[in-house]
Amino acid sequence: MAIGAAYKGFMDCIRLLLYLDANRGCQDREGCTPLHWAAIKGNLEACTLLLQGSQEGLAVTDNSGLTPAQLASEKNHRKIAFLLGNTRRLHEYRSNRNSCLGKLPKLGLAPVLCCVIVVHLTTYIHSVIMASNLPKLTAGFGILAWLGVFLSSAGLIWFYRCSSKDPGYIKMNVSDHQNLKDEPLLKIEANHPALLAGNWSQLCTTCKIIKPLRAKHCSTCDRCVEQFDHHCPWVSNCVGKKNKWDFFLFIVLEVMAMVITGVVAMTRILTDPMAPAGFSPMFSHASTHHIGALIFLIMDIFYFFGASALVVSQATQISRNITTNEMANIMRYSYLRGADGQLRNPYDHGCWKNCSDFMINGYNEDVPIAEDSANSEETGMIQIPRDSNLQNSNSHAPTDRNGHIAVHVNSSNINAHHGPVHSLVQPR
Repeated sequence: MAIGAAYKGFMDCIRLLLYLDANRGCQDREGCTPLHWAAIKGNLEACTLLLQGSQEGLAVTDNSGLTPAQLASEKNHRKIAFLLGNTRRLHEYRSNRNSCLGKLPKLGLAPVLCCVIVVHLTTYIHSVIMASNLPKLTAGFGILAWLGVFLSSAGLIWFYRCSSKDPGYIKMNVSDHQNLKDEPLLKIEANHPALLAGNWSQLCTTCKIIKPLRAKHCSTCDRCVEQFDHHCPWVSNCVGKKNKWDFFLFIVLEVMAMVITGVVAMTRILTDPMAPAGFSPMFSHASTHHIGALIFLIMDIFYFFGASALVVSQATQISRNITTNEMANIMRYSYLRGADGQLRNPYDHGCWKNCSDFMINGYNEDVPIAEDSANSEETGMIQIPRDSNLQNSNSHAPTDRNGHIAVHVNSSNINAHHGPVHSLVQPR
């Protein structure tokens, strides 16, 4: 069944079969697995779904000795060939647990970032604050100089919290997964509102759960994360509902520290009484007598632009109650569209409420704003009640939140891969 679903490109069937533990490595008479057929048909979404949680089919060859990546390359499906080839190399790299390099992906870049911050801070203290060849600090300016050290050190504490904290992992359904042998179709919560709405994309084939609408399965952590924002390699963790506040506070503190330390370093260099007048002579003097302070200032400016861009991006998204993942997939997720097909964020309660909820609670609740039902009449939508005859079909029709089929009159269909969308219709 998995082979047929992959060949036809029936994504909901593939999700359901994988959720019920279908064998991804099963082969037909030609030696092809579901991944082989998805690669042959050029179905990128099916290939991505079949690779979630398991890469066992990447190295399997058919009767002609070809892997899925080779078949995709033969059919000139370049994106799929790149995806499969790159995933196989990464899988083999991660599987080498005996080498130190094989453990690096799990470890992430958090130790590197921590070392960079510590070295940067040490350079600032040694070459700017305590430099013997620079004028002595006044009391007020000394407080400002050490304030930068304090903010950066506080940022390291929040960095550790963000890196070590649970980002919002959703508990895996291990018990039901073990009991799927006995009446498996009764174990998938068939009365769940998401499934009743036809939204089978909320089935996680790896965690064996029906995940919340804004959750996403992280391929690096191999877990579903509530309000998934992004996986940050620099903190070696996902950023989600439970640690986004820690992540935001970390980058804000570090940016504030960069501003203060940069101003202090520049002031110390410019107010050196031994420095000559003019930019070029002064720069030459600083590079000779204050090389440590000059290097610190250049690196501080470099780090500031990257970190400040991240702060602005995160602050903007918080004010709109939208995640980085949703921004990246805004054209794919149907719940980010209104009845008229226009982009609409149902979780945006206004800048003030979004920011206040985030500052007080540390996260925003997933409470959608009810869309005016009158909008559906203005966009020429006919609502047809659902009945039992509208099941087991080959075509898809978008539905609204009340369980009605929405038929768009004189409008093009909008393909969506995420959100409450699909209702099966059978021609009579």
